[in-house]
Amino acid sequence: MSTHFPREFLERIPKTDLHVHLDGSLRIPTLIELARESGVELPSYSEEGLLETVFKESYQSLDEYLTGFGLTTEVMRTREQLERIAYELAVDNQQEGVRYIEVRFAPQLHTSKHLDTMDVLRAVCAGLERAKREFNSRPQVSGGREPPFEYGIIACALRYFNKHFSTFHNSFLALHRYTPPERVYALASLELAQAAAHARREEGLPVVGFDLAGPEEGYPPHHHREAYEYAHRHFLQKTVHAGEAYGPESIFKAITELHADRIGHGTSLLNPMAISDPDITDKARYVADLTQFIADRRITLEVCLTSNQQTNPAYRRLSGHPFGQMMERKLSVTLCTDNRTVSRTTVTDEFAKACTTFDLQLPDLKNLVVYGFKRSFYPHDYAAKRQYVRRAMEYFEKVVEEFTRRRPDLDPS
Repeated sequence: MSTHFPREFLERIPKTDLHVHLDGSLRIPTLIELARESGVELPSYSEEGLLETVFKESYQSLDEYLTGFGLTTEVMRTREQLERIAYELAVDNQQEGVRYIEVRFAPQLHTSKHLDTMDVLRAVCAGLERAKREFNSRPQVSGGREPPFEYGIIACALRYFNKHFSTFHNSFLALHRYTPPERVYALASLELAQAAAHARREEGLPVVGFDLAGPEEGYPPHHHREAYEYAHRHFLQKTVHAGEAYGPESIFKAITELHADRIGHGTSLLNPMAISDPDITDKARYVADLTQFIADRRITLEVCLTSNQQTNPAYRRLSGHPFGQMMERKLSVTLCTDNRTVSRTTVTDEFAKACTTFDLQLPDLKNLVVYGFKRSFYPHDYAAKRQYVRRAMEYFEKVVEEFTRRRPDLDPS
């Protein structure tokens, strides 16, 4: 098939998004409506105005990129708000052919005097479950002609926070005012790991994984080792934001110290010049060994092309992104949005960019799709997962066949 895949084709194929932040993926009209209702001040109350002032096509820095989260989290303080936002995120994904999502967020950011961590998890799951139930009741899904929609939740811990993040963080810092800050961050992560395990084991919520986000430099992963050990012992799967704004050694530490099954971003993986550890003298050899280490263990890289373009000047020209090299080395890679609203993107957009920029062929596209399903933290048992992956890939082949019949110039061979 030609590398110029039709947009309709890319929308139709079954896809996943394994790295999408809830608080970065609100519908802008919903943000405006909820802000008005809650008395939250916005720099503009029109969609055009917010796209111009907050959710831009490009950003000057990571700090500017993160500005929008200060607004979105302010309208994610009640059960109703969280359920609605989660529901709409699932529906938006369903409408572009995404059949499996893992929604990650920091529940502690959304707590209030009326809402604790478990309440937040329940509310988000309720919204996603409603969207799943509605989608899967459609005749083409219930009749077995198309794969169903599924989802999982990833609880996201923070490398750093301050008292302004939420009522939880304000109270937690006050309670531990004489404790070194890095220990406070670690304790908050452990608290979240315990809550995530409880939600999965005792409440049956599809909390499938544990994540760590925030600034890498100055906030090393070993501070959160206790939380990840707890998650590991309680059979939560692990992903870590690593190698996004720091060197390859950050990725290695995420894997060896935090048991990471997947890596969020990992853009520095193949860049020896990004290494800052003075003990690593042969940087090229270190990168080669680390790449082989990841490849052997099929540790999946959650690549977010648009987000990386916006936060790292080195990737303004997408052809300079390491995704192409990752594909050449046959690494396990999946394409993700990171933040649908903040990055002004969709899963289809990410696939279209990848196919056009890196001259992907149909086998490459198929590998990207299957890695997304296979390396997901699917919430049901392994036998069910195998069946689900098989259904998704059978549907992929069905869509390919359909488009080949309609467009004889699209040769899948």
